[in-house]
Amino acid sequence: MGEQQFVEIASALYRLPLEGFVAARTAAAKTAAADGGRDLAEAVRALPKPSAAAWAVNMLAVHRPDSLRELAELGAAMRRAQEDLDAGALRTLSQERRQLLSRVMGTLREVAEQQGRKVSAAVAAEAEATLRAATVDEGAAAAVRSGRLLRVLSADGVDRVDLREAMAAPGGPALPAEPPSDAGLSVEAAPPDSIPAAASAEKPRLKAVGTKRPAPTPSAVERAAARLAEAEEAARSAAEEARDRTSEFEEAAQAMTRLGEEARSLRERLKKVDEQFDLARKQQAAAAARMQLAVRAAEKEQRAEVLARERVLRLRNTPD
Repeated sequence: MGEQQFVEIASALYRLPLEGFVAARTAAAKTAAADGGRDLAEAVRALPKPSAAAWAVNMLAVHRPDSLRELAELGAAMRRAQEDLDAGALRTLSQERRQLLSRVMGTLREVAEQQGRKVSAAVAAEAEATLRAATVDEGAAAAVRSGRLLRVLSADGVDRVDLREAMAAPGGPALPAEPPSDAGLSVEAAPPDSIPAAASAEKPRLKAVGTKRPAPTPSAVERAAARLAEAEEAARSAAEEARDRTSEFEEAAQAMTRLGEEARSLRERLKKVDEQFDLARKQQAAAAARMQLAVRAAEKEQRAEVLARERVLRLRNTPD
């Protein structure tokens, strides 16, 4: 009974935003101690805070378990292909895994942001490695889907994943659909009566491995076949990426050449316009000088005309 209560408390704690974990854990431990459950209180107090990547995977397990279910099913298909030494199927499944991981990582980022935390590039890389490990090992898949993951997981080739101290309360169910109403926690307030009290003196323990015994290590041939399939898929993907980047580079180079020619043409045109402008400016200055001379000459002739007219008038008015 104590183990089940411990699982309920752990499940409720690992559903919370990462920043509120420590405060909620303290409140949960105090509740257990106040109700006479010293052993349960000590076990709750010992629950580790998950890493940022593990928390993001837990949020995926809580809010979008269908994504992890798809990864688990794909991982089972890959293990069957390894057992059958079906290199063709492994290549196809490896490609499907790459595409599925890309989609699931998009979902993980979305869910984490909805829970108030943006996933950095480093955390995303660790989370993706953990999700990849879940496709390699059945125990890793169970730990990821539990919603109580503590640290990131990694897989080397097709070897078993190291699950030591990777999961809190591994003896419990994969993930309760919803924590019991009396086990609900919140970051803002974790009331004393929100955590189930201990009903027995049995001390719950943190375990380090999954509930199922992992399958035997694949043979050297199976490992080699799986690595070959992944290497072929990686090489094909890298070749496609290289072709895409080469095409992108060629387009950019063509655009740069076209724009360079256009820039040279514009510079030549600008040079001609500058020359024409300079000539027009000089012509304007010369025309202005001629205009001033002509204006002064016209004014002089006008004054001479006035004087001549006045002389004529005087002479006509003078008696003979």
